[in-house]
Amino acid sequence: MAGNYFGTDGIRGRANKFPMTAEIAMRVGMAAGLSFQRGSHRHRVVLGKDTRLSGYMIENAMVAGLCAAGMDVFLLGPIPTPAVAMLVRSLRADIGVMISASHNPYYDNGIKLFGPDGYKLSDEIEERIEGMLDKDIELTLADSDGLGRAKRVDGVHDRYIEFAKRTLPRSMSLSGLRIVVDCANGAAYKVAPEALWELGAEVVAINVEPNGFNINKECGSTHPAGLQKKVHEVRADIGIALDGDADRVVIVDENGAIVDGDQIMAMIAESWHQSGRLAGGGVVSTVMSNLGLERFLGDMKLQLHRTKVGDRYVVEHMRAHGLNVGGEQSGHIVLSDFSTTGDGLVSALQVLACIKRQGRPVSELSKKFEPVPQLLKNVRIAGGKPLEEAPVKAAIEDARNRLGKAGRLVIRPSGTEPLIRVMAEGDDPQLVEAVVNDIVEVISETRSAA
Repeated sequence: MAGNYFGTDGIRGRANKFPMTAEIAMRVGMAAGLSFQRGSHRHRVVLGKDTRLSGYMIENAMVAGLCAAGMDVFLLGPIPTPAVAMLVRSLRADIGVMISASHNPYYDNGIKLFGPDGYKLSDEIEERIEGMLDKDIELTLADSDGLGRAKRVDGVHDRYIEFAKRTLPRSMSLSGLRIVVDCANGAAYKVAPEALWELGAEVVAINVEPNGFNINKECGSTHPAGLQKKVHEVRADIGIALDGDADRVVIVDENGAIVDGDQIMAMIAESWHQSGRLAGGGVVSTVMSNLGLERFLGDMKLQLHRTKVGDRYVVEHMRAHGLNVGGEQSGHIVLSDFSTTGDGLVSALQVLACIKRQGRPVSELSKKFEPVPQLLKNVRIAGGKPLEEAPVKAAIEDARNRLGKAGRLVIRPSGTEPLIRVMAEGDDPQLVEAVVNDIVEVISETRSAA
């Protein structure tokens, strides 16, 4: 069973296939439970999931492993990932577990782990847990009289809704706004429409009938076409698209145009900077964010800090350098004044706050910069390390020289698939396309030769 389990965002894969089997889920529960026992109190875990069919299997397997390690398990049912992170702290749990493959199709699933502080685990802790998975840990499990218990917890949806509402000023109401919210048939299908309605909005909720198979299926933040159509149909002021576990968001303006994570970060950063709330003199994002965002922030004398891809790396940098706005182009927005991880609903509420304060439509508020032409292509590989091959290195160096200071080049292996991602951006779209195609061709030739 030996292998690498953790990727860029926990453990993820096809359900009932390595590494997302019931056996491994149980062993992850055992290893995580043993890793987070502190003191002599009864140890507790909060465990949430999204709406995919395999959640039942993974949930029960993890409960078995956690109880075997002596942990009491509080079962939350379908609930957003950021709600799990919040409830770890609210319920004084020792660890949080979210069973979800985020924006992936229903046939995938994953396990995300949070520490007692509500933050995703560091690489070091994940490596320690991973090292335990292939060892005989049964000898260190709880005695018969120290086994954990599991119980369903009521009222967790209400707790999260109240938490989300409190991120807005008490005096702010969303009355007068017609909002379409696409819940991706996922974890937020109950809480997101309810929170928006309680704040005073007229809410049109779509994709709120999960059946185990339709999570993210042609809906949500990765497939916003249906939301765009509905915004037009009902003449809404704004559309909000969440993904399967509601930790990312994409906005659609009143004209049906998509507003990605870079523009959302720009909007929130500008608003918070003007009000004196923005901390650390900048924003944290990844190497994938558009150069236009960096230039927009620079015009306000703010810095864009870049990290490798993965919202937990964004959060780590925010914590280390005292910044409170960060995120990814894909829509993971982290506002550390409120949350320890990406929260699609809370991020959307900050956009709505900008609309209410300024009394202007989304289309005017959300176009903060003109994106620099950007092109991303994926090259599927069968194995090996093509980025270490001399011809590929030479092609990359040549591309960097051709782009110069007027562009950027990002080439990286995917953390979840056997792909090499090649991204370039610059003011000359023809040059951007040329350098990406050249690198893709060399990687493909190297792969074929291997």
